[in-house]
Amino acid sequence: MSKNNFEQFGLSRETVKALSKLGYESPTEVQEKVILPALRGTDLIVKSQTGSGKTASFAIPLCERIALETRAPQVLVMTPTRELAVQVKEDFSHLGRFKRIRCAAVYGKQPMELQRRELRQRVHVVVGTPGRTLDHIERQNLITEEIKHLVIDEADKMLDMGFIDQVEAIIKLLPENRTTMLFSATMPDKIEEICSKYMRSPRKIEVTSKVTTTEKIRQYYYETDESRKFSLLKKIIYTEKPESCILFCNTREKVTDLLERMKQEGFYCEGLHGGMEQGRRLDAIQRFKRGEFHFLIATDVAARGLHIDDVTHVINYEVPMENESYVHRIGRTGRVESEGVAITLAAPRELRFLHDIEAYVGHMIPMRELPSDAEAEQGRSAAEWAFKTKPKAKVQKVERLNREITKLRINAGKNKKMRPGDIVGAITGIEGVSADDIGIIDVQDTCTYVEVFGRNGDLIARKLQGMTIKGKMQTVKKVRHRNV
Repeated sequence: MSKNNFEQFGLSRETVKALSKLGYESPTEVQEKVILPALRGTDLIVKSQTGSGKTASFAIPLCERIALETRAPQVLVMTPTRELAVQVKEDFSHLGRFKRIRCAAVYGKQPMELQRRELRQRVHVVVGTPGRTLDHIERQNLITEEIKHLVIDEADKMLDMGFIDQVEAIIKLLPENRTTMLFSATMPDKIEEICSKYMRSPRKIEVTSKVTTTEKIRQYYYETDESRKFSLLKKIIYTEKPESCILFCNTREKVTDLLERMKQEGFYCEGLHGGMEQGRRLDAIQRFKRGEFHFLIATDVAARGLHIDDVTHVINYEVPMENESYVHRIGRTGRVESEGVAITLAAPRELRFLHDIEAYVGHMIPMRELPSDAEAEQGRSAAEWAFKTKPKAKVQKVERLNREITKLRINAGKNKKMRPGDIVGAITGIEGVSADDIGIIDVQDTCTYVEVFGRNGDLIARKLQGMTIKGKMQTVKKVRHRNV
């Protein structure tokens, strides 16, 4: 294609505007190859490595194909983990913001009733983990009759985690007249079998990055005794000066132990593992994305599917026991066009696992000489001040999007029989305001949230204050967006 930007795909002005506000400038290779056939409704099997920009490759065309007035969900995306479900839902919400596309995420460890209430409203896109998605379908909370598009994301991970039978059970409950897209880093026989059974003349797309992982991510390891790992880690921090770093451990116990030791040293850090409550896990991820602390100490729950910008370093405090885990861990850095550094600390007993990884990835991981005390001390003064001072939160891409949108809270909801049409009628009755200025309207039990586009937010908030809606004077106030 001659034009290296998103306008080449003939996208709507609303989608192009969202892409611009989110900082998307040129499509990645997977987006170049996927968006057009997805817009045409072609079934796709996409083999693509982590960090390639694949979520946008299916979210962009599906946002274009959604019929906004249809009440039941039209897009179902299945993901292997709760964190990835939340993230894909957020990506859809941001990309479809100006088209008023509503999205919901359903996953375990969150109350069913909360998700059921959300699914009762108009929702265009549902993103979920297989078990919870199937549960909602069987309870008839998730209506599948209007599902026109199915996406199976991280299919090989679904297989590894034992979810593939649930995925098949869900597919059998969906309309046959749909498009299906499957994304996977590898294509095991079982995944191939599912593709041949449930997809119609699928087009196969394989994305091999022009820049190899070896070129994008500098990989090396240090050999050290287990008892000296923490001392070595501090030296690495002072010599490497990582701006944003994920430290991987194999168990939640090791995460807890390392987190305590890091905090005792005064480093700004948080932990992440599967034993944490879901709310705490999501909060830790969002705070790390915002740059509120330098070090995220995590198990492999953070190794796959998490899209966090500007992670400069990944440090394997323990050598992963599975070869694929190494690939997915280091893939948290060097994402898309960025470069990164991946460092592994290997005790003598872990060397055999490291050599298995080398055979799996097809290249030697160089061993480095341990940093000297003098090298560490030289970088310590400046680095220590930086890492033991609370960092200033990053300005996230979504903030540019939110600057275009004012969010209002009206103190009446379903309990007072408030409907979206009542809100639209009140707002469009204001001189100089049209329905095009109104975004998503979320009518909850006791209140209603309304998004207003453009510069009329303050005007509308002022005019609505004290206005009679549903026969009663209403209180309206502006609320802050939650930047995710």
